[in-house]
Amino acid sequence: MPYPRPTLTQLIDRIQTDIETRLPGTDARLRRALLATLARAEAGAVHGLYGYVDWVSRQIVPDTADDAQLDRHADWWGVPRLAATPATGSVTFAGTDGNTIPAGATLQRSDGVQYTTDAAVTIAATTATANVTATIGGQTTNATAGQSLTLVSPVAGVQSAATVTTAGLSGGTDIETDAALRTRLHQRVQQRPQGGALADYSTWASEVAGVTRVWVLPAWNGLGTVGVAFVRDNDASIIPDAAEVQTVQDYIDARRPVTAALSVFAPTAAPQAMTIKLTPNTATVQTAVEAELTDLFRRESAVEDGSGSGKVLLSHIEEAISIAAGETDHVLVTPVADIAPATGEIATLGVLTWQAL
Repeated sequence: MPYPRPTLTQLIDRIQTDIETRLPGTDARLRRALLATLARAEAGAVHGLYGYVDWVSRQIVPDTADDAQLDRHADWWGVPRLAATPATGSVTFAGTDGNTIPAGATLQRSDGVQYTTDAAVTIAATTATANVTATIGGQTTNATAGQSLTLVSPVAGVQSAATVTTAGLSGGTDIETDAALRTRLHQRVQQRPQGGALADYSTWASEVAGVTRVWVLPAWNGLGTVGVAFVRDNDASIIPDAAEVQTVQDYIDARRPVTAALSVFAPTAAPQAMTIKLTPNTATVQTAVEAELTDLFRRESAVEDGSGSGKVLLSHIEEAISIAAGETDHVLVTPVADIAPATGEIATLGVLTWQAL
């Protein structure tokens, strides 16, 4: 049973009553009386103490602790908060052969985000490709193929504008949220390291910045093998690219038992198109339905391991549509059965087609 913290009004009344009980004939409730003033002053001080005790009671357990205290809990268990990471990738320069773009050259995107070249590159056949790293961490540092970056300081014989290559700039992640840190801390406390148990692989993968959901698949390629699939829900595409997969592979390889053959892979997205008859068929209700379906796939979609692990139930799709704000009635035209992706796939929300009911 939770302890009911008294309000300031209740404390004032208690103290006034105590004064009148111990000093018969006095009235501690007169507006301008000295005793009334003392009662209110003491009540204010006590109320502050109650507030501090209330705050302390929330800090002693990780699930209610504020961010700073949560960090202390997590550090104690060896689960530090994941820092923001910068995007990396490559860009193409154009210029006159023989001219060199030095290491550390700064480029800037139109929104002010800056990147630096990792190493010097020299123009050959009028172009040069340089690896770059963002100067700050965060998802905003990611960039799509074809985006233009401009040299902050001109380089002789080199055009100021550089172009992001087809792979884009990726790997930029925001600092880990309190909710995500609590989830990892809970996993660490409830599932202690066991030197290579299935839960350990999930823990290791989750320690890589940007990874949000992990599936560990025993005997993925036969006896003595382990498959690890993951997604990055906070990125533009939840499916990790080759560099992000390799980062997780390298991280786990440095920690896993040497006897286990590990295969880290990106699941294949299986977009699920839907046709929905909706009442009222308005943009507002459509947006609400789409949000509920997105949340459903975020909560329930999983990598298919060949035994139905990735199935998304039709009844749950119907339920998600029904609970959308503003929806009064609907008919789910397609799909007509539970979603069952192929092995190695993960169901994702595809194109939604709307019809009036």
